[in-house]
Order: sequence, then structure tokens, then C-alpha cells
Amino acid sequence: MAATETLTAERILEATEEVLRRYGPAKATVVDVARVLGVSHGSVYRHFRTKAALREAVTERWLERTILALRPYTEGPGAADERLTGWLTALFALKRRKAGGDPELMATFQVLIGENSAVVHRHEEHLVEQISRIVEDGHHEGVFAAPERDYATTARAVFDATGRFHDPAHAADWAATDIEDAFAAVVSLTQRALRA
Repeated sequence: MAATETLTAERILEATEEVLRRYGPAKATVVDVARVLGVSHGSVYRHFRTKAALREAVTERWLERTILALRPYTEGPGAADERLTGWLTALFALKRRKAGGDPELMATFQVLIGENSAVVHRHEEHLVEQISRIVEDGHHEGVFAAPERDYATTARAVFDATGRFHDPAHAADWAATDIEDAFAAVVSLTQRALRA
């Protein structure tokens, strides 16, 4: 790190991702992060009080990227049923890309989400909130028959029903030759259930 650059939490998180990718979660240390940044490990601890807090922040940062990528389907124009299909498709594509594009990083991610169940729970709640908004819009449009004021329960059911296509525990299935057909069938079934 150049002397004129300010050490920020964001820069530390970027360096931590690099270190985790290089060494894996078992071997990555705060000292390694500090070395990448050209600072003392004490400087890192001024931003993140513990190694666990740093790893939690990295996990939260990774998960937040998904929320941001899906936001256009939640807030954008178009019919709710089309937006829901787009949202589910985008989530599946994001997860598959992460799993297939960088298997080492995905393995690291699996370890970190196991360590940070509260962060994962908050992330899932954000995702369910996004689905809930789409379901509510669909109700107001007359596209979905979801019970009024119970959008969150319906959204959670949609999230759970499509879990095979976004839960990293199923990542090994995502390369199967029939996975696209299986995904399309579940989305179609979900859409039919929402219209009932």
C-alpha cells in the first residue's frame, strides 16, 4: 500500500478476499492481510477487532453483492411474474457462476458461511424480503393470488421451494446436464402455485 493511501475497512476487506483466495480459510491470517496491505496487523485490528469479525465482514460483503445484483428484479419495471422468474434465474446463475468459476473461493465461502450463521440468516431474510416485494406487486397486479398481508410467508415458501438452485449445499448438482430442465420445472410449478 502506498504511503499516501488511507487504510479503510473496504481496502482491508479486498485484501482479505485476496488472502482467503490464495491461502484458504484454514491458513489465512490477519498477518497475511496486513502484509498484502503493507501495514502492521495492529492497523487491521483497529478496523476489525478480531479475526472472526474480519471474516464475518468478508462474508457479509460477498452476500451483499447478491442482494445488489438482484435488486433490479425487485425494484424494476415489468410484470411481477416475469420479475420473479428473472429474480430466480439471476440468483441461480450467480450461484452457479461462483461455484463453477472459482471452486477454491466457493470452498472458502462455504467455510465462512458455516462460521457466520447470523450473517447468513440476515442474508436469507433480505432475499425473502425481495421475493415478498415481488409477490406483493403481483397480488396488486392481480397476477398472484397470495393472501394479502401474508406476503412474507409466501415469499419464504418460494425461497425454500427453489433451494436446490441457490443453496450452496447443492452446488455439486448445478453442473448436471438436466439441471436447467429441473430449474425450469420448479419455476413453472412455483408460478402456477402463486396464481392458484
